[in-house]
Formats: sequence, C-alpha cells, structure tokens
Amino acid sequence: MALTLVSSNKCAGGFQKVFEHESTELKCKMKFAVYLPPKAETDKCPVMYWLSGLTCTEQNFITKAGSQLGAAEHGIIVVAPDTSPRGCNIEGEDESWDFGTGAGFYVNATQDPWKTNYRMYAYVTEELPKLINANFPTDPEKMSISGHSMGGHGALICALKNPGKYKAVSAFAPICNPMQCPWGQKAFSGYLGPDRSTWEAYDATVLAASYSGPQLDILIDQGRDDQFLSASQLLPDNLIAVCSEKKIPVVFRLQPGYDHSYFFIYSFMNDHIKHHAKYLNA
Repeated sequence: MALTLVSSNKCAGGFQKVFEHESTELKCKMKFAVYLPPKAETDKCPVMYWLSGLTCTEQNFITKAGSQLGAAEHGIIVVAPDTSPRGCNIEGEDESWDFGTGAGFYVNATQDPWKTNYRMYAYVTEELPKLINANFPTDPEKMSISGHSMGGHGALICALKNPGKYKAVSAFAPICNPMQCPWGQKAFSGYLGPDRSTWEAYDATVLAASYSGPQLDILIDQGRDDQFLSASQLLPDNLIAVCSEKKIPVVFRLQPGYDHSYFFIYSFMNDHIKHHAKYLNA
C-alpha cells in the first residue's frame, strides 16, 4: 500500500512525519502521524498508538501533547491516526461536531449511510498496524494504545476487545461508559442503530465486566475541573467499579485544577509514555 509523505520535521533527535494513504477499510484518503525516535534509525522499536478525541485530526496530538521527548528517550514509535474518514460526501456528516466528520468513535458502523466508510475500529486495530509494520522499523509483537476523550474510549475498547494484542493501555479523560452518556448515545444510535445490545461491543465498562484475557494494567488521568466530567459525559466511576470487581488493575488519578484540554494532556504525557515503556521495553 503506497504511502505519500505529507510532512517531515526533525524533533527530539528523531523525526515527526505525516503520511497519506488510500484506506481500504474507510474507502477514502487518510492521514496519520508517525514519530520515529532516534533508535528507529538502527533498531526495531515498539509502537504506541494514540487515538484523539472529538473534532481532532492527526495534528492536535503531535503539535500539543509533547510526546516526542518521552518517545525519543524510551525508543518508542508513536502513531496517531485521524479520528474519522474524510471527504466521503455523506449527507449530514458535517452537521454536528460530535457526530460524523471528526467523530468516528472508533466503531464499525452497521447503519446506512455510515457503514461503508465509518469503520474506524477495523482501521485502527487491523489496517493501520499492518501498514505501519510493513513500512517502518517496528517490533510487531510490541504495541500499546492510548488516547484522549473519545480516543480514550477507543483505546480502552481496543485493549479490552483484543486480549493480549496490546501490551499496555492508558487514557486521558476517556468516555468510559458511552451507552450511558449523551455523546455515546448519539454516536451509537447513528452508527450502530437502535438495538442497544449491539452497543455493548463498544462500551469499555461493559467489556471490562466480561474481560478474561491476560493482565492489563490501565492508567487513567482525569482532570477534576473537566467540564465534561461534571456534565456526566465521561463516567469513570462506572468503569472503576467494574474493574475493581473483576480485579483488573487500574491506576486512576484525579488531577485537581486540570480541565479537558491538551494543556492537561501535556502535563502528564511523560507519565503515560513511561507507563507504556515499562511494558513495551520489558
């Protein structure tokens, strides 16, 4: 599969690059960012996938999160895809900020007119890793996943649905129980239809309740002053309750004074890279 280089910038001793390719899953051109640490010039490196939140592209993370220094230090390739298909000309895809363009929710849509293109789950878990492993010096056995908000939801479901595939998972302010919050209900109704039992396959709290794979250590940071926490969009308590019942190890850190923004992510990014490095470099 041909990759077209969009940009390349020397950063923290390595290179921050953006590529474009034709996606077979999403039936459109997609961009993704990849950070290649200095170590990648001579050795194979593990890969951390980053899933961004509502309205984001691949750019928000690479320009605002400050992940490159930690990735360079620990020899980790960091891949950040876009958050939805682009330019599919589906009626209504640009009508609201929390559904359609920039809001793929990391599900495989089953409903018209979304089901042909809106297959972000398959893209992130299957197509993209194959593409990355074929084109970059990766260790395909060592991958992990992280994300923010809608992307935190994405990271958690990818790890919980694929036991053993990801060595570690972490999230910033994830949507932990989308079936029970307005964002999730809107997205799932549109992409998956009215049968709520089909939604359970993409809800981290439901998936944790039936998880039986190898031990998964979860790190979650949540800003205490996050407006979406107080608006009951994120519902971390629901996930934590299930994880403690199932004895799934979760480190949940409520960070006083922090909001939902990239200022919050930037402040704790290094801790997350270290969390991933512990398992990726083991």
